[in-house]
Amino acid sequence: MTADTLTDRKTDVVIIGAGFTGLSAAYELAKNGISVTVLEAEAEIGGLAAAFNVGGQKLERFYHHFFTHDTEVLKLINELGLSDRIEINPTNTGLYYENHCFKLSTPWDLLNFTPLAFADRIRLGLLALRARRVRDWMALESKTAHEWLRELGGENVYRIVWQPLLRGKFGPCAELISAVWFWNKLKLRGGSRGKGGEERLAYLKGGFAGLTEALAQKICSLGGRIETNAPVSKVEPADSLWQTTSSAGMITSERVIATTALPLIADMVRGWASHDYVKSLERIQYLGNICLVLELEHSLSKTYWLNVNDINFPFVAVIEHTNFERPETYGGAHIVYLSKYLPPTAPLYSMSADELLDYAFPYLQKMFPEMERSWIKRHHLWRARWSQPVVEKHYSSFIPAENGPQDGLHICSMAQIYPEDRGTNYAIREGKKIGAKVARLLAAADLN
Repeated sequence: MTADTLTDRKTDVVIIGAGFTGLSAAYELAKNGISVTVLEAEAEIGGLAAAFNVGGQKLERFYHHFFTHDTEVLKLINELGLSDRIEINPTNTGLYYENHCFKLSTPWDLLNFTPLAFADRIRLGLLALRARRVRDWMALESKTAHEWLRELGGENVYRIVWQPLLRGKFGPCAELISAVWFWNKLKLRGGSRGKGGEERLAYLKGGFAGLTEALAQKICSLGGRIETNAPVSKVEPADSLWQTTSSAGMITSERVIATTALPLIADMVRGWASHDYVKSLERIQYLGNICLVLELEHSLSKTYWLNVNDINFPFVAVIEHTNFERPETYGGAHIVYLSKYLPPTAPLYSMSADELLDYAFPYLQKMFPEMERSWIKRHHLWRARWSQPVVEKHYSSFIPAENGPQDGLHICSMAQIYPEDRGTNYAIREGKKIGAKVARLLAAADLN
């Protein structure tokens, strides 16, 4: 699965991007006997689920789990014979506010959340229930999240709970975010709970890299090809066919499926597509993400997911992965992710791993006063430029069509997943859907 220096090759379908969307589309096509070549710019497949080695085990660069109702993930895992690797566990979630960590895993925890007056705690609980009962999400498109959350829970609940999370997640774009985006988050988390109201999440033992590797092997066994270190610079029509130019040379195909970020696709088609079409691909804003991963000698807490409700902190969440998957999996190391979404122009985005650790450590020690610098055995920094589309009001009107400006080009990116937000389950769903559609189109063309 490496890029060869070849030119003028032919295949039925070229897929740009080897994340879950691209791989799922390739799998669907290969199952139908269609020759497919996947081009990936990075050295590894998996996109945001790409992994690195910790203690002899693969670990995601960016934290990953899935919900118990993520049917597309579960179906793919079962189809690839990996169902014995699924682990479902209750998880502790919490919130850091005014120098205190509060547990927020169950309804009982909510009733004991003292930063809110008792009446506001009830409002917060009712807000989540009311949000989950929304059926017509289109009615929320004209509202921002901060308008909607104020309406549902009142000013105090918004100021203490939701506003810091919105600002921490979206920074300067916080007040642009659509109510639809927040509604979907509340709906998702509410649908993955046990009988006692506790959140239950799932993980694939061995990491999501095991799933992408198994999927890639299956694609290749069916005759597909996956090339890494093969960034695409240009996609253009050539008579009734398509030519895709990458660092590995040029490939001619009947159809192309582009699964990368929309601005990258805009660059690929800029030479021939209309000015208006290129601008439409550039309309949606994206935030980047930096994720500092710590290997620690000791655990920080018993909480898996700790939201940081203090916008002065350089991270929006502290995810202690080994409160979900055992430390023994990673040679005894306790794994902590410190995550921050931000524009690529922000100073934090360009910091080195050492610089970011030096900057973040005093904040981390403020949260966990017993922590010492000597606890940190190793640290790793990962960046993703196109991590989070900014879902604004009336977002559905900004989403480009799946069919490109000329027949044979298809676009299937995370920014088109809506009203749901990006995620592994939906990437697999959309990849399978576009793969099946293209398979039908090719079969119909063969009959004509």
